[in-house]
Amino acid sequence: MVWVYIAAFALDEGESCASIETAVPQASKAFKPDSNGNWWIEQDHFAADFAADIPPAQAHFMAISQVPISTDSFTHKVTNPAWKNKPTFYMVASSDRSINPQQERMMAKRANAKTVEVNASHVAYMSHPKEAASSSKRLPPPHTATSSQ
Repeated sequence: MVWVYIAAFALDEGESCASIETAVPQASKAFKPDSNGNWWIEQDHFAADFAADIPPAQAHFMAISQVPISTDSFTHKVTNPAWKNKPTFYMVASSDRSINPQQERMMAKRANAKTVEVNASHVAYMSHPKEAASSSKRLPPPHTATSSQ
């Protein structure tokens, strides 16, 4: 199995999304909490801060249909990072305003990930689908055990 990160948090043991963003904050200021402890991206800023490089109609649809992110999902600490035990690929989105690209590069390097960088917003998997789809082809095949008879 290959572990793939596309403009994502590749956290280490004891880290949370919130803790890692304190060192190098995201560019977006449009993430806002509601009274239930859920976080949303303000619809007026959604395209610029999350989906700047896809067609405006798609970005608008994503903005009005977004699902909130719980505070717990940002503050939960990782206990067993998958990248420590699996071949890893990381696609850095150099124009990401949701996760700072400097953090993406640091997490990819630390995970010893095969890395590709694309000029993309946070939805790099949509604006660069070929690069995202070919991610597993960039890694050696996973180790498979053979049985002896």
